[in-house]
Amino acid sequence: MTGGHDTYETQRQILYWRLLASIFDSEPQPALESGSAAVVGKLGLPVALLDPGVSIDTVVQRFPELETEFDALGAVVRTEDADPAAPETPNVVDTQQVRRAALVSKLLLNVFATGSGNVSATQLAGWQSDAGWLKRILDDDGNGEMRKVLADLEGDLVARMRLREVLADSGLAAQLTPSMSLIEQLLRDKSNLSGVALANAKALIRRFVEQVAEVLRTQVQQASAGTIDRSVPPKRILRNLDVDRTIWKNLPNWNPNDERLYVDRLFYRQTAKRTVPAKMIVVVDQSGSMVDAMVNCTILASIFAGLPKVDVHLIAYDTNALDLTPWVHDPFEVLLRTNLGGGTDGRVAMTLTQPKITDPKNTVVVWISDFYEWECQPLFESMQAIHRNGVKFIPVGSVNSSGHQSVNPWFKERFKSMGTPVLSGRIQKLVHELKNFLD
Repeated sequence: MTGGHDTYETQRQILYWRLLASIFDSEPQPALESGSAAVVGKLGLPVALLDPGVSIDTVVQRFPELETEFDALGAVVRTEDADPAAPETPNVVDTQQVRRAALVSKLLLNVFATGSGNVSATQLAGWQSDAGWLKRILDDDGNGEMRKVLADLEGDLVARMRLREVLADSGLAAQLTPSMSLIEQLLRDKSNLSGVALANAKALIRRFVEQVAEVLRTQVQQASAGTIDRSVPPKRILRNLDVDRTIWKNLPNWNPNDERLYVDRLFYRQTAKRTVPAKMIVVVDQSGSMVDAMVNCTILASIFAGLPKVDVHLIAYDTNALDLTPWVHDPFEVLLRTNLGGGTDGRVAMTLTQPKITDPKNTVVVWISDFYEWECQPLFESMQAIHRNGVKFIPVGSVNSSGHQSVNPWFKERFKSMGTPVLSGRIQKLVHELKNFLD
């Protein structure tokens, strides 16, 4: 191993040891700090890479040439060989590795060195932006563990905000970036807010609802185009005339003498789609552990409620059940009427659900919960009964960004045996299941 390589390896280790020290030890390490500053200086990189208070967005805004290098980290992460293309000299390889170490250290430092004490709206927005860079570089939808860690970190930052003070100041509130963690905090604290603070909280919730709804609406539109019903004869009208097929089928009638095609049969396109009237009953566990699923499915229910031939009902429950069907078209109003926390007793929700099932074969029940119940057997038997009567029953453990949710194994095993395994993961899975039922 060459002396030059040893030098570069030492520089890289200095950067990584400083990173670990900054994340796990609140006390500054002067030797590592000065050593890292020297390494960054020799590389011609800005000292801002060592400051966790400077966001990645700010760095690339001040030094645009670094944006390409940050983006390139993703290619390195996703390849088995960290250096797949061997440059002409070992020193070039080592220099690139040290530069990458500096950029990776900056990214991980900003995301994981969250410190302690109060958090401002600006700090939260900066962290959310930096976490977005990490997700973008990882580019891995299946990396549920990392997404769970990031969600927990964000939740801790939100909890450390003096949220009521921020909400009372419209200028600070406007700096907040709506996120699931923030929405959960707002929903938990809404009964303690009033005046300007309550108005700002509602505005943030509505912004988040509209952002999520836009994404889900696109997914539903793509998945719910319907299928052609071949059992319905095509309407014999001019706009349905299939000119190409008509010409092709009548080619044997071509008369070369007068150069005319004699048409003795017209062909029309099939346009009728299957639109079986359907009833969708969405039952949502509103306990604290199910916030993200509740928010997503409430918004999804409102989108399906806007489709023709779909009659959507919405029920929320903890130890009491609430029929939110009158507000199903407005998820914002639904969320304001929810009451997070408490225990769960699905039997009260089933009491409201059963009378709504008037045509089992044209009814789908989507039940969102972790299924940790006070009385498991009676609830499962009632679920099993509606399933046997022909209802499409979809138990949902989670539909969130990470796909992580602790589901009661007792229920999980029985749902699997019933042929209705618990659905979890990204909400596209639920959209697909509902699309298959409605088409």
